[in-house]
Amino acid sequence: MPTLPRELPEPEQSHQARRTAESFGADASRYDRARPGYPADLVARIVAGSPGPEVLDVGCGTGIAARQFQAAGCAVLGVEPDARMAALAHSRGLPVEVAGFEDWEPAGRRFDAVTAAQSWHWVDPVAGAAKAARVLRPGGLLAVFGHVFEPPAEVAEPFAAALRRVAPDSPFSAQPARRPLELYQEGYARTAEQIRATGRFGDPEQWRFDWERPYTRDQWLDLLPTTGGLTRLDPGRLAEILDAVGHAVDALGGGFTMRYTTLAATAVRAEGT
Repeated sequence: MPTLPRELPEPEQSHQARRTAESFGADASRYDRARPGYPADLVARIVAGSPGPEVLDVGCGTGIAARQFQAAGCAVLGVEPDARMAALAHSRGLPVEVAGFEDWEPAGRRFDAVTAAQSWHWVDPVAGAAKAARVLRPGGLLAVFGHVFEPPAEVAEPFAAALRRVAPDSPFSAQPARRPLELYQEGYARTAEQIRATGRFGDPEQWRFDWERPYTRDQWLDLLPTTGGLTRLDPGRLAEILDAVGHAVDALGGGFTMRYTTLAATAVRAEGT
């Protein structure tokens, strides 16, 4: 599901949030297979706005975004706290160092761009922005981005009802079935202000890319278990939720079209700071 706040609900305590963050690698192959990539226009804009080809991808996961930057001609290094995710990314040709970004040691290395695709909400926003400024060359670009996607109400409502019934103790079960885009835009606006507050970047920009992708029943049920609300469920409860969602998709004719919005907060590392 979306990045913030769906995958990191505000009521979660930090230790619970960490357990959720560490759960995505439980099925890294499914994550890599089912999670969507990023708009080509976004990748091209980041590449064009960077002074060179060296990219540091923060929280690279299985390398979904990183491979797109590699295909665009960039030399990408991933930093990923989950060794299972990092191993899959490495097997697909991405150099990866296993660490949380705040604790990662750059050893004097500098980069032309620092990217965070669907991962910045797991990074301390103040320490992360300061660390990005430290490892960027002057004129380098920090780009924090992620998807917002809400399935049709005919799918979202049965999912929310099943989650409340099957996992009432989950912090995700109290959330509404759908959330307005404005909530996510506000989150990226806060990220932009946190970047500005470092005093080491120029004025942040916010970008938006709208696009669509069709899903069959099987494709959607493949993606759902990779989302924060479901990664920690036992197989029995997960199967019950997927069964309810599957029936809902069947009622739509076996598929639907997802409307995606990819949001970004970006800023250029200032000279002489």
